[in-house]
Amino acid sequence: MSFSGDIKEELSRLASGGRHCRVAETAAVLSLCGKIVITENNCYCVKIQTENLPVARKYFTLLKKAFNIKAEVSVRKNRGMRCYSVVVRKDREARRLLRDTCLLDSDGNIYECMSPIHNQLLKQNCCRRAFIRGAFLAAGSVSNPKKSYHFEIVCASEEKAAQLQGLLMQYQIDAKTVVRKRYYVVYVKEGSQIVELLGLMGAHVSLMELENVRIVKEMRNSVNRKVNCETANLNKTVSAAVRQVEDIRYIEAAVGLHKLTEGLEEMARLRLEHPDASLKELGDMLSPKVGKSGVNHRLRKLSLIAEKLRV
Repeated sequence: MSFSGDIKEELSRLASGGRHCRVAETAAVLSLCGKIVITENNCYCVKIQTENLPVARKYFTLLKKAFNIKAEVSVRKNRGMRCYSVVVRKDREARRLLRDTCLLDSDGNIYECMSPIHNQLLKQNCCRRAFIRGAFLAAGSVSNPKKSYHFEIVCASEEKAAQLQGLLMQYQIDAKTVVRKRYYVVYVKEGSQIVELLGLMGAHVSLMELENVRIVKEMRNSVNRKVNCETANLNKTVSAAVRQVEDIRYIEAAVGLHKLTEGLEEMARLRLEHPDASLKELGDMLSPKVGKSGVNHRLRKLSLIAEKLRV
C-alpha cells in the first residue's frame, strides 16, 4: 500500500468526537467527491464514488453514526480498479443529509460554503480539523516521503480550492493552489508543514513514520554536506601544496634555495620534504615552532619570489 493509502487507512479507523465533528467530516467528503441527483419527481439522491475502500468504509460509518442512515454500497470494476459507490436513495434521508451538512438551503436549493466564517459547521476547532480530515480522505494524497514531500487535495472548482486554502492557512499552513487540467489543486510541499497537517487530521502513526524519514534524510544530507565541505577543503589544500612545491622547485632551479633568507630556506626545504603536510604540521616542524598564519605568510613570500623570477 502507498503512503497515502496508509494514511487513509489510519484515518478511516479514527473515531470522530461528537456528532458535530462527524457532520463536518461528512460535509467535506460530500463536498469534494459527492454527487447529488435530482429525479424528475424532484426526489434527491446522494452518492459518492471512490477507488479507496477505507474512504467508502469511513463515509458509510459516518452516515450510520451521525445521521442514522444505512446507505447502499456497491462495487464495480473500472479499468481493472475496484470502484466503490455509497448511495443514499431515500429522498427524505438525502434531503436531511444535505441540510445537516449545509449543502441544501431552506428553499431546497443546492448551496455550499466551506468558509469557516460563514459555515456554521466549521465554527469549532475540532470540526475544522474533522473537515480537513474528510477533505483529505475524499480527494487528497501525500507522496512517498522517501522521494519527496508533497501533500495535495484536488478540488473541482476555484472557489472550493480558495476556501480550503483559507481554512489551512488558519493553522499557519502555507498552502498554495495550482490549476491541473480542469481541477484546482491545493498543495503543501514543506515537510514540517505536512507533519503539522497529519497531526491536525489525527494521523499520528503516519506522522511518526514521516518524521523518521525526515530525520534520516536530514542526517544523510548533513553528512553529505560535511563530506563535500571536507573534500573541497582537502582539494583546496592539496592544490595549494602542489603550487607551493612547483614555486619552490622553480626558485631552486633558477637561483638556488641558498639565496633565500634562513627562515624562507628552512620553510622551502620542509615543504619539499613534506608535500602532504598541513600548515600546522609544517609549523610544528620548524624550530622554533611557528603558527599556521606564520607558515602561510612564508609560503606566500616564496610564491611571490617565484612569480618575480618568472617575469
